[in-house]
Amino acid sequence: MTATYPPLIQALRDPGRYPHPVRQVEVLETHISWVLLAGRYAYKIKKPVDLGFLDFSDLQKRRFFCGEELRLNRRLAPSLYLATVGIGGTAERPEIGAEPAIEYAVKMRRFPVANTLEHLFGRHGLQPRHIDLLAQTVAGFHAGLPATADAVYGTPAAVMAPARQNFRQLRTLLAAADLPMLDRLESAGEAEYAACTALIADRRQQGRIRECHGDLHLGNIVLLRGRPVPFDAIEFAPELRWIDTINDAAFLVMDLLQRGRVDLAYRFLNAYLEHSGDYAGLGLLRFYLSYRAAVRAKVAGFRLAQTGDPAAKRECLAYLQQAVAGLAQRKPVLILMHGLPGCGKSHVAQLLLERYGWIRLRSDVERKRLFGLSPLASSRSATGGGIYQADASRQTYGRLLELSHGLLADGFGVIVDAAFLQYDQRRPFRELAAQLGAGFALVAVRAESATLRRRISERQAAGNDASEAGLDVLEHASRNLEPLQADEMSSCLQFDNDAEPAATDDSRPFWRQLAELAALGD
Repeated sequence: MTATYPPLIQALRDPGRYPHPVRQVEVLETHISWVLLAGRYAYKIKKPVDLGFLDFSDLQKRRFFCGEELRLNRRLAPSLYLATVGIGGTAERPEIGAEPAIEYAVKMRRFPVANTLEHLFGRHGLQPRHIDLLAQTVAGFHAGLPATADAVYGTPAAVMAPARQNFRQLRTLLAAADLPMLDRLESAGEAEYAACTALIADRRQQGRIRECHGDLHLGNIVLLRGRPVPFDAIEFAPELRWIDTINDAAFLVMDLLQRGRVDLAYRFLNAYLEHSGDYAGLGLLRFYLSYRAAVRAKVAGFRLAQTGDPAAKRECLAYLQQAVAGLAQRKPVLILMHGLPGCGKSHVAQLLLERYGWIRLRSDVERKRLFGLSPLASSRSATGGGIYQADASRQTYGRLLELSHGLLADGFGVIVDAAFLQYDQRRPFRELAAQLGAGFALVAVRAESATLRRRISERQAAGNDASEAGLDVLEHASRNLEPLQADEMSSCLQFDNDAEPAATDDSRPFWRQLAELAALGD
């Protein structure tokens, strides 16, 4: 079926209407804009609509929001966002750059749509390294944003207002048969909001409300020169971008979960948390995962109303189901990693968090954070000195225990990735799990001495890991390793990690036992 466009958009499909070489014009349409792909450039024109959450209904509003789109997106994608351009002439005979303007457009440098992460995902081209780079980019972006001084943004009422607007608008978009699911979502959402109100207020006082991207999903991220670059930040409603940073990150987590990739979702979330240190924000994660899914359900609902596309209906209902699932409570689980440097604890912990959707706390990262260092920064500490002195180690394990308590209380599965060489380091964590009714396991990872030494040497040569353990640290740790005690053996799972890479064969006893423990949390 041939698409029908307004006269201006139809006229701009003519390659001769552009002030630069154009062979063919392609039109992309969303519920709020048309994007004309013309030669080396793209021109984004806002639809003259008022949808409640945005108002592009008159020309001056569209001009203002074109300027806002340029300002906001140049923070992350300066090479893509070029200018706001006026379109003069008439709707039937438009002239780009002529005055007086009858319309405005954002002029962008064109990029292959196939390079968006959504398209990469669709053809299995989205790699773990892309996720890691994206997490670093988003965490760095959030860290560099000033906190709001405005009394309106980030209050509990301001946070819940768009969520309730979603409920109201979805009610007008859904068929009667689908309303009971919306009723369940609204009831559960209100209950989660009531439980989170104090934390929402605290987060605002702590400066976590910032002018974020606001629409961070795979379709709004493009791979440029090997790095993922977010674009298309929300310009039309400041209240939808002046948000909690964990809300911004939650959109991408939800998007990956909706696509069935728990591994990539929690790879991104854990990498983001390691860079940002914002574990306190996870107390709002369920609320924001559900909110973000409801937003996508609404967007699909608007598209259904405009086009009647059956695929839009399926998408709307799928996101609605995800919004309900996002609020589900899980029984907490606590996993302690245990073993010498080079045994592969962090690698096994990565496998666990990606498989089961758990949160990892790395002693290497949190130790450095306590001393004001980034994960990959060198502390220049000697073995047993500097940030590795006994008192610093006590502080580090104390911080890991504190973080574990908060996360377990919020219902998360937690992996504490540390050596845990001594009984007195392990005991408080086991007691914490018992106190909070959490599942518990001590994962003892072992490898032969030659393997330990080879991995340490390779890691040091690569220089891309938070661990600073060298061969001297291995010798020191080997001398200070306390064997597991009798009262620990019942909760101990052994992992022989001489293989490369660590085997994930579900038939191995280790994985069967982990699956049973993980099932307790579902």
